[in-house]
Formats: sequence, structure tokens, C-alpha cells
Amino acid sequence: MRGVILAGGHGTRLNPLTIITNKHLLPVYKKPMIYYPIETLAKVGIKDILIVTSGEYLGHFYKLLKTGEEFGVKLHYEIQEGNEGTGAALLCAEEFVRGDEFMVILGDNIVTEDLTSFVKAFETEKDTFSAKILITQSDNPKLYGVVEFKKDKITRLVEKPKVPFSNYVNTGLWIFKPEVFELLKKMKLSTRNEYETTDVLHYYAELEKLTYGILTSKWTDAGTFEQLYEATVLMKELEEKEKKEIEKDHVYQPSGVRTRKPSAQPV
Repeated sequence: MRGVILAGGHGTRLNPLTIITNKHLLPVYKKPMIYYPIETLAKVGIKDILIVTSGEYLGHFYKLLKTGEEFGVKLHYEIQEGNEGTGAALLCAEEFVRGDEFMVILGDNIVTEDLTSFVKAFETEKDTFSAKILITQSDNPKLYGVVEFKKDKITRLVEKPKVPFSNYVNTGLWIFKPEVFELLKKMKLSTRNEYETTDVLHYYAELEKLTYGILTSKWTDAGTFEQLYEATVLMKELEEKEKKEIEKDHVYQPSGVRTRKPSAQPV
């Protein structure tokens, strides 16, 4: 399976920060935002990753990430001309995917959970389903694509409804079969004058070809100042939690020598 990170757009909600750089290069706690989706894909064993972005900032991405050796992956780059939405950006990945299933993540997604089981589950589901999405509960679902599901199928998906019919939302992390590109080529512009990946997901839902996984850990995207702040707080809290777990796993002798707690032995 290959990985695709969509990191285009102008990020106007983060102006003036994004006047001089791409929003996915902004810091989230101790790392640039783009590090997190790369790490999410690398954790599930995806080694070949395509970053789709605008030509204006391609050099910035390469200067920061280079070939991806630091992450144990091989990074590829593709330029998205214009700003016609996620559907148009995804079409840029067709040649890179080469007929394989692939996992897509929006570049401003901050996911802390290991998604290996999410990916492995699709291997057993792909004979029945054409795509799989990761969903989570939200306190403010009208900001996202809202989903409704029954058993193992997504039955309804509406982008940013004024009156949400569910508190479960589309996180912007998806797995597709390569056949999705034929659908993307047939898409029409939305009312936002963009080609929306949500339209393809909605089509699959109507055909009962869209399944899902539920995220159990905290999640946020970082598309606004409030969300950027929340993402930073989230990563700081996670680091502090990990430090406490490490400290619990050690004891200190009076001499100050740090030793590991002995493992419990069977009786």
C-alpha cells in the first residue's frame, strides 16, 4: 500500500502566517505540521509516500524533508496546479499509485493513534468495499463532514451541514482502491467551486461500498488558529504523558542510581 498526503491550499484561515509559507510547514508544538501525517503513514508500514502541494512551496517542503530518510520512508512530490479542492489534488496521485490500494491523509491532520489495525482490516474488507474512512466523535460536527453509519457501512455523508444529524465526523483519512480515479475524473464542481473528495465518498456510501473505522484517541486538524492551538496542546499533553509512563517504569535507589523495576515473575 502507498501513502498520499494532500498538503496544498492557501490556508487563508491562518493568515497572516500563511502569507509567506504553506500552512503544513507551520509548527505544531516541537515539529512542523507535515511531520505528523508522515509519521502516521510510516507507523503502519507505508514506505512510499507522495506529498501533493503547490509549486510555490515545493522547494520549502524539499528543503525540510528531502527524500524522507529521516522518517524511514521514501518521499515523492507532485505539484497541484491551481486550488480546485481535494478531489483535484488526489487526481495528481494517479501515476504514483500505479494500480495499488492507497491511504490518503490531509496534511493538517494530527492523529496520535497507531492505525495499523485500520489498514489491516481493509485487506479483509476490500472484496466488499471500495473505500474505508476513519471517523471520530466531535463536539462541533458542523465544522466537518458529518457521517451516519449502520453496522459496517457508512450510510450518509454530508459536508459541513448547518444542522448536523450525527456527532461522528470524517477525519480526512481514507483508504481507496485505484478505481477511485475514474470517479474523480467524472466529478463536477461543488458550490464552493471545488472538486470534493466527499462527493466520491457519498457516491460509495449510496452504493453501500463505503466502510469505516472509529478513532478512539484524540484527534484534531489544524486549519484554524483555535485548532492549531488545540493541536499544540494535544501534542504537549501526549509528551508529558509518555514521560510520566517512563518515570513510573523506573525506581530510584538512595544512591541516586536509576534502575528498572523488575518484571513480575509467575508464581
